[in-house]
Amino acid sequence: MNKITIRILTVIIILIIIAFSHGVNADELKTEDNHQFSFFSGVFDMTNEAKNSELFGVQHSNEDLFKDTFLGKISPITGFMITDNTDTYFYTGVQAEYKIGKLNLTPSFSPGIYTVGDGKDLGSPLEFKSEVQLSIDLLPGTTLGYSQSHLSNADLGDTNPGADSYMFNFMKSF
Repeated sequence: MNKITIRILTVIIILIIIAFSHGVNADELKTEDNHQFSFFSGVFDMTNEAKNSELFGVQHSNEDLFKDTFLGKISPITGFMITDNTDTYFYTGVQAEYKIGKLNLTPSFSPGIYTVGDGKDLGSPLEFKSEVQLSIDLLPGTTLGYSQSHLSNADLGDTNPGADSYMFNFMKSF
C-alpha cells in the first residue's frame, strides 16, 4: 500500500466522520453511548527519518465493559493499524482513563500480532504497544486527541529494534 492509498483512506475516514457529526443539533446528542471508535493517523517509526511511514488505524472500546478501580477507569480495547509500507498490527489490551474537566489522559498497553510488509522488521510477530493519549471532549460523544506509542517485542524476538509513533485521534461514540 503506497502513501497515496493511505492518504485516500484518511480522506475517506474524515468524510465519514463529518457525515456522522454534521446536521445534529444539541437536543439529539446522546450522552451515554456504549461503543467508542477511535480513528487515527500519524507517523510510524518517527525517530527513523529515512524509514518512517504513514499509518492509519481504528480502535474500539465498549463503555459497558469499563470498571472503576483504584487505578482509574479501566477498559478493554481492540484495534488495528496499517502503514503505507503494508506493515500491520492487530491488538487487544487495556486502557485507563483519567478525566481532568474536558481533558482526558489515557495510557494503554496492548499485546498484538505484527506482520512485516515492505517496512520495518520488528523481530517477532508478537509485539507489545504502550501508548499515552491526551484528548479533549469537543461535544458529547466526540473527542479529539494526540497520542504517542512504542511498539516492542520485549526482547522475545530475534532482534528488538522497536518503533515509536505519533498519531492524531478522532473518537466518536455510538
